[in-house]
Amino acid sequence: QKVQVLPQTVLYIADAETFSGHEECHEQKKARKRNSKETAIALEKLLPKRCQVLGLVTPGVVVTPMGSSSNQPQEIEEGEAGFALLFPKIDGVKIHTFHFSKDSKNRVFDESKFAEAGLKNNPDLRVVLLFGYNSWKSGATRFLHQIVNPLNEKSIILAGGQVESFTSLTSENNNAQPGDACGVVGLAFSGPQIQSATVLLDQDVADERTAEAAMQRLKAANIPEHNTIGFMFACVGRGYRHYKTKRNMEADAFRKFFPNVPLFGFFGHGEIGCDRIVTGNFVLRECNDIKDDLLHGYTTVMTLIHLGSTK
Repeated sequence: QKVQVLPQTVLYIADAETFSGHEECHEQKKARKRNSKETAIALEKLLPKRCQVLGLVTPGVVVTPMGSSSNQPQEIEEGEAGFALLFPKIDGVKIHTFHFSKDSKNRVFDESKFAEAGLKNNPDLRVVLLFGYNSWKSGATRFLHQIVNPLNEKSIILAGGQVESFTSLTSENNNAQPGDACGVVGLAFSGPQIQSATVLLDQDVADERTAEAAMQRLKAANIPEHNTIGFMFACVGRGYRHYKTKRNMEADAFRKFFPNVPLFGFFGHGEIGCDRIVTGNFVLRECNDIKDDLLHGYTTVMTLIHLGSTK
């Protein structure tokens, strides 16, 4: 008997080459370049209509093939690659998508939108994954600060990075982003059983020893490893260039300390995160009034999200 579990939320990430690749056009008997919206629509047709979908395009991809612990996580910096994470209904866990775009008329972001998105006055909020797009636009960095700073609470894990674009956000009437706009999309994870931790690998982490030391810090958080996902958000300037032609260094270091946790993520144009270790009762071990610096370049953010015990 087959048991089917329908996804309620889907996060998919692919590199730009995958989304703007060529397909055969039968009428003209030649290949034509497809656009990202066509690819996104084709993907979404495979999913349930009520499913929340967030799709991102990035310069490179980090993926564990089939999400299986028997497969090594891979840093794919060149060539076509992508993955999709399909989250079913999970007891005690709520996952929702959100989108904030920069309003050219107002310089100040309306923080009441946080409450509408479940990012404020939500005692069960545990993890927020943030992805900025069109970061090269004027005012994009300032806008990102307006989103990140109010969310910079010690009891919430924040992680993510700058992507090239987003292709899907089915919680909105219009999935396509305005071509001249910049903004932030993301996923919020709420639920008392969720545990999480994140560490930042800065520019000084440049060899196997220092990469593994960062993973040891993450391991020391004692996050349960069953029903847990790892995320890696790295700068395009890291990878094999940063590690002097040695490939897959950070993914291999993660695998060494977390052999049973699948790792997913991307190479992007800036990173969001810090060292933030949260204990089982979701209170930080080291808590002070100083806000963490969450926006970085030439770094890697490694994050664990534990979705609770499985029955």
